Amino acid sequence: MDFENMNIWCWLIPALVGLISAILGYLLGKASGTSDEDELTRLRDANAQLQADLDVCGKNLEVAKLAAVIPFDADLAKAVFGKKVKVNDLKIVEGIGPKIEQLFQADGIDTWKALADTDVDRCKAILKSGGEKFKVHDPTSWPLQAKMCYHNQWHELLKWQDEHKGGRM
Repeated sequence: MDFENMNIWCWLIPALVGLISAILGYLLGKASGTSDEDELTRLRDANAQLQADLDVCGKNLEVAKLAAVIPFDADLAKAVFGKKVKVNDLKIVEGIGPKIEQLFQADGIDTWKALADTDVDRCKAILKSGGEKFKVHDPTSWPLQAKMCYHNQWHELLKWQDEHKGGRM
């Protein structure tokens, strides 16, 4: 290529056209694009909608759990034990009396289902929190007995209690 005969305009015109094209492309892109605030607002709205959907699903799950609760059969319990049994009466569990029932209720365990789902170590900790007078009690079988109560297995519970005097395993 012969650079000596080349005019400066041969270099300058393509450079200016490229620069002007770049500036116009930037301005058009900026004018037609969304800003970061617009995008942030859109994402926050979407997040709020998803959170609302999650809340609805959570409420539906609670309703489904309540529907899955096993109904208490008071007549069967009365027929087996020969006395009226109140729903979620923890005293039906052998080894639990009124004071221990109060301890457990104060700790949030006030249903047979809750006691059935409680591990033995937590039962022991609750008894320990009540003081030295509860030290003699053995809660090892209480979750098992509570599970039988929750599932209306009254014959099995009575048989178990007859075989294990004092509620000890």
